[in-house]
Amino acid sequence: MTPALLVLAAGMGSRYGGLKQLDPVGPGGETLLDYSVHDALRAGFGRVVFLIRRDIEEEFRARIGARYAGKIAVDYAFQQLDDLPEGFTPPPGRTKPWGTSHAIWCARGVINSPFAAINADDFYGADSFRQIGRFLSSADTSAQPATFAMAGYRLDKTLSEHGTVARGICDVGPDGLLRCVDELTDIARDAAGDIRSGDRVLAADTPVSMNFWGFSPVIFPLLEREIRRFLEASATSEKAESYIPTTVAALVASGEATVRVLPTDALWFGVTYREDRPRVVESLRELVATGAYPGKL
Repeated sequence: MTPALLVLAAGMGSRYGGLKQLDPVGPGGETLLDYSVHDALRAGFGRVVFLIRRDIEEEFRARIGARYAGKIAVDYAFQQLDDLPEGFTPPPGRTKPWGTSHAIWCARGVINSPFAAINADDFYGADSFRQIGRFLSSADTSAQPATFAMAGYRLDKTLSEHGTVARGICDVGPDGLLRCVDELTDIARDAAGDIRSGDRVLAADTPVSMNFWGFSPVIFPLLEREIRRFLEASATSEKAESYIPTTVAALVASGEATVRVLPTDALWFGVTYREDRPRVVESLRELVATGAYPGKL
């Protein structure tokens, strides 16, 4: 079955005041999202679904969706605060989205095939799309427990030179399956070049999750149940969020899902800090120079 690509883009605009994630960073004026769609096409994906907010729909369709017309089938899903499992309503004053678990669940009515889920404003690299694409194309959607996958990046290829980062540190068994995810914050290199989170030293090749997941549609009822559990504990909160790494880790711990970690040496990058942009521009220039990408997509 041809896989679909779900792009989590509901945060676009709200974090930057307008769709500034469309800042051109490629030598031909490309955005990071353009590279993801390009890599997905090369890896055999046949459809892209953008998960957005209703208030940015018109601008998003005109400035983003339209550019892929004739290249790949494009659909939309919407993350809304009141799109919750039956019996729940958002608390008064809540404006913050419910998190990435909820975002993926909001695409349940649009996606009926194996799919990859990614962030809209990150560069993931062609190798990750190839690996996830191969996994999804041959995935057994009726398997018990459910079989999912994630791209496992080397920690040292996901750091910023301009500040600390938070990463999902993955514990992977000898069988290549995810055992758990440990969310660490304040990760950075120290003066000696070691990678640290507080007093903890981390190996350069530690696998980390950068929110590049491979799922089958069976994830949607599992997500709904986990979102219910989250809301039972946090329904009145104005800030609590349900994150997909935490949700997936819970499914692994319960034995309801397995997650194959697909190691990749691909370079991940994004504009975590404003100062990261020149590095992103230079990295893309180097990839074009090596022939990994055309000068203009």
